[in-house]
Amino acid sequence: MRRNVAIATGIAAGVTAIALVATPALAQAGPWSGARSTTDTTCPMLDGNGTGTGAAPGTGYGMGRGAGQGPGMGRGGGMQAGMGMAGATTAPSGTLTADQKTSLAGMADEEKLARDLYAVLATKYPNDVQFARITRAESMHLAAIRSLLARYGVTDPTAGLGAGEFASATTQSLYASLLASATNDSTALAAGVAVEKDDIAALTAAKAGVTAPDVLQVYTNLLTASQRHLTAFGG
Repeated sequence: MRRNVAIATGIAAGVTAIALVATPALAQAGPWSGARSTTDTTCPMLDGNGTGTGAAPGTGYGMGRGAGQGPGMGRGGGMQAGMGMAGATTAPSGTLTADQKTSLAGMADEEKLARDLYAVLATKYPNDVQFARITRAESMHLAAIRSLLARYGVTDPTAGLGAGEFASATTQSLYASLLASATNDSTALAAGVAVEKDDIAALTAAKAGVTAPDVLQVYTNLLTASQRHLTAFGG
């Protein structure tokens, strides 16, 4: 884990600035509205042929009612070319150093924290539809990391743990701090910004020096997704 616990304490100080730049249109679009957001919050691990859609991808995360009819889910639940339905990359495997395996295990913690936190915030702040949408993406990210852990014989630090539970005391404390800081819409979005910035830093560090094609593919996709999520949260 490369996450610094200090990011949680910095949320309150930065929330005013973050609230000013957060995209109002995202907060106003209710779930299942069928309206497309102006910011692309899609995950690069999702393709344009997802649930109930035609072949042509939409430009946003519009989420149409029911089976995705009309101008609904522009990019749905299908996986991007090169990614299996279980989140496993189809790129060839390579070799990882001991440090790279440790980093890979840490990324499971990163993705689980994001998924679990956003799932709670999606319930607390339903008008901030980013949380529900990005929760689904984070679940796919975690599945991709877990697939790599299995492929390289690395112990999954998140295995068997429930929502909001972490083996690392540092991660557990950070999760609690981030959740406690999200007392309204603005501070909830600020928590999302903090998590995505930390994910980007952790992924960038983990990717450095990696030559295994499958791990590089997943890290690259996750970096692109985190950058989009950061924008969606107003960062």
